[in-house]
Amino acid sequence: MLRYERRFILLFLPVALVGMLTLATSASAQKVRVETGTFTPPNLSVGADPQLITVCEGAGPAVVRLNARARSDYPILYRWSTNVGRLDGDGEAVTWDLSGVAPGRYRAYVDIDTGSGDDACQAFASTTVLVNRCPPVPPVCPNVSIICPENPELGQVLTFQSTLTGGTPGVAPIYNWTVSAGTIVGGQGTDTIRVDTSGLSGGQTLTASLSMGGYTLDCSATCSVSFPVPVECRKFDEYSNISYNDEKARLDNFAIELQSDPSATAYVIVYPGTSGRPGAVQQRTTRAVDYLVNSRGLSANRIVTLVGPVRDQLMVELWLCPQGARPPSIR
Repeated sequence: MLRYERRFILLFLPVALVGMLTLATSASAQKVRVETGTFTPPNLSVGADPQLITVCEGAGPAVVRLNARARSDYPILYRWSTNVGRLDGDGEAVTWDLSGVAPGRYRAYVDIDTGSGDDACQAFASTTVLVNRCPPVPPVCPNVSIICPENPELGQVLTFQSTLTGGTPGVAPIYNWTVSAGTIVGGQGTDTIRVDTSGLSGGQTLTASLSMGGYTLDCSATCSVSFPVPVECRKFDEYSNISYNDEKARLDNFAIELQSDPSATAYVIVYPGTSGRPGAVQQRTTRAVDYLVNSRGLSANRIVTLVGPVRDQLMVELWLCPQGARPPSIR
């Protein structure tokens, strides 16, 4: 019986050893597989939008958006840091305020932790942003205007005054005036000039131009005034001590001209002669006016009589003066 049992044990022992070895190998493989899955490190990258930013004083916040992209089978804790500006937020997306930062290249950092405390479960990344200098503000011309004198007259000294509004601040204005006619007699280099118009003629135009110095742009303005063609009296006829019939013929033509311009004024100027009789001037004046009024139908209000200086012989001048004209000068 004992011999039989020994033989059975010897036959079964190899099978048992093979089974135990197989179980041990399987358990070891499972342990390796579990431990390999536990230490898979997280994946992390970070980006900035935009990566180039221009910071201008008074232009509002200069903000960059930072986004971290991480993969892990465990909850992720984000920690952001930088040595300039201000970071707002604590998750995978934060904002980076770079307002007031000097030009340069700056870096923001993020590290993550899955909470296991193992270095293999942590990751670190960073990104850079370039801060540009704000370009200089382009110069701006002020609004330049010139106030022209009203109703200019020849021979007067006219005043031109300028006004400035807006433009690049801090620029000291420099006034450079030029005129197309006349002469600047005061105010050059200031906002107001005076211009002498002596020697100019009717129908001529005077232009005052102002160029503002101190600016890199052409900041200028002009103002023009025109002098009206003067309305002048016209000597229509003159005659000496002629007969009354000849005088009436002269006065007829004079009356026709006056009737063609109802606004004109008639001037009858009588120059006494050196050897004339007393009362001769009054007689010739009365005779001419009486004929124009009673025979030609002109209004007496349209006729002006004048007495000129003594000449060698009696002379009569007939003048037509349009409305607004200065009376004829007596010479």
